Amino acid sequence: MQFDAKLLLLIGLGLVAAYHVVSLVRGLPKLGSVKPTPGLILHGTVTDFLDTLGIGSFATSTAIFRATKLVKDALIPGTLNAGHTMSTLAQAFIYTQVVEVEPITLIGMIIAAVVGSYVGAGLVARWPTQRIQLGMGLCLAGAALLTAAQASGTLPGGGEAIGLTGAKLGIALFGNFVLGVLMTIGIGLYGPCLVLVSILGMNPAAGFPIMMGSCAFLMPFASDRFIRLGKVDPKAVVGNIIGGLPAVLVAAYIVKSLPLTALRWLVAVVVAYTAITLIMAARRKTEEAVAA
Repeated sequence: MQFDAKLLLLIGLGLVAAYHVVSLVRGLPKLGSVKPTPGLILHGTVTDFLDTLGIGSFATSTAIFRATKLVKDALIPGTLNAGHTMSTLAQAFIYTQVVEVEPITLIGMIIAAVVGSYVGAGLVARWPTQRIQLGMGLCLAGAALLTAAQASGTLPGGGEAIGLTGAKLGIALFGNFVLGVLMTIGIGLYGPCLVLVSILGMNPAAGFPIMMGSCAFLMPFASDRFIRLGKVDPKAVVGNIIGGLPAVLVAAYIVKSLPLTALRWLVAVVVAYTAITLIMAARRKTEEAVAA
């Protein structure tokens, strides 16, 4: 059954990868002429390299985009989903085949995340800039606390299980549904999903195919809705694809692991600062609207 599940996942990943390519070509007709800046390509390389090692890419990307002004705030959620999809698909192709997870748990959590992202994308893509800033700011504050907890080692270490049943499976499915919704605001699923499965007693290693598979299946559909509504930055999307795909292969097959504690502390500080700037920007827009 494990082999059948893996084969099913490979077929599914191939189909959603094709769907995403069609979505990009159809939604961004001038995609072939888009010329990303070296900074955008470097951004894709760094964030997807760290993403493959388990740091996550959404929070770090948001921090970089906010600091450099490379992408407008209103376009960040859609750009993150569309730009990181190809790299996430590559990660899922690799990790779902080499790490054992019970099929019901893996496939169930993937489906829950996809449904959550579909619901969330329909809402977030139509939000005004102020609401997007506030939503990202609040969620990034939570992400900063989570990253700091990982760096300090205060989070649960997990157990030995490679699957869940009963009430624990129900909690996992609901939790991944919520994380799928948050993905469309621009908050990565990796860290929270890893914490979720660890708290429920699973082996943290089993969390990698779950979190990568969840993102790989939900991101093409979420990004398609953002693309249709024109809520992406084409240059940033292309730059992320060019820089991100090679970075995934290097991280997965050559580097494999790094001592990440110090880096997690750095990410926590940067993300916390970014959260504060987003909340303050949303507050300024509220004050300007009231004054007007």
